[in-house]
Amino acid sequence: MESAPLLEIKNIETYYGLIYAIRGVSLTVDVGTITTILGNNGAGKSTILKTVVGLIDDQPDKGTIEFMERRIDRKDTEEIVRMGISYVPEGREIFEELTVKENLLMGAYLRKDRLGIKNDFDTIYRHFPVLKSRREQWAGTLSGGEQQMLSIGRALMNRPTLLFLDEPSLGLSPILVREIFSIISNINEDGVTILLVEQNARMALGIADYGLILENGRFVMKGNAKDLMEDKDVKEFYMGIRSEESAKGYQRWKRKKRWR
Repeated sequence: MESAPLLEIKNIETYYGLIYAIRGVSLTVDVGTITTILGNNGAGKSTILKTVVGLIDDQPDKGTIEFMERRIDRKDTEEIVRMGISYVPEGREIFEELTVKENLLMGAYLRKDRLGIKNDFDTIYRHFPVLKSRREQWAGTLSGGEQQMLSIGRALMNRPTLLFLDEPSLGLSPILVREIFSIISNINEDGVTILLVEQNARMALGIADYGLILENGRFVMKGNAKDLMEDKDVKEFYMGIRSEESAKGYQRWKRKKRWR
């Protein structure tokens, strides 16, 4: 018998005022996997995550959301977090005037198991050794990459079953992007299921099991991540890799434009 998905979203619609942000979106996230949602700015990727974790008042307007076969649509964010979903927002949103260690402790504020929290510090420091060396440093003085690591580490202190990551590569150098994505893979190997929102299609599909592409609040393509990586439209529009045919057409267009 096939097991139920960890997260199941069915036909949700979310509005900002009178404006549709997402329309009839459905997706499932299976236990132990990395699922990635790809799309350009404004497509509605972050809105999906925020809707699931209850950060948009009175939304979704339609549809259902189930986590571990329990309805969570329109529940309070704190209750959803207690159930085992952690969210790393776009832009990190760390507490700049607290130390690294204090930020990590904020991620465990719903927990009472002191020994478990202590052990989880060791796990976080294993994934992010730089945070251990900077544990007494003010978080606001960290580099952008270190702040991203701290934001992920703080979310892991909740000991989540499902981790939401919203644009973890945003504003980072290519070297740091590769490091962050390697760490995300390691976190998944430790047993944490991940729903990843990204614009960097190449990196996201490189570590994901399943991918979905969002345009104007609707999914326009979905499938196995490896298959999506080989799709010519995905290559051209989301990875910047033109097919030989389209590249020739582009070069003809450039030459024609030059001589006008």
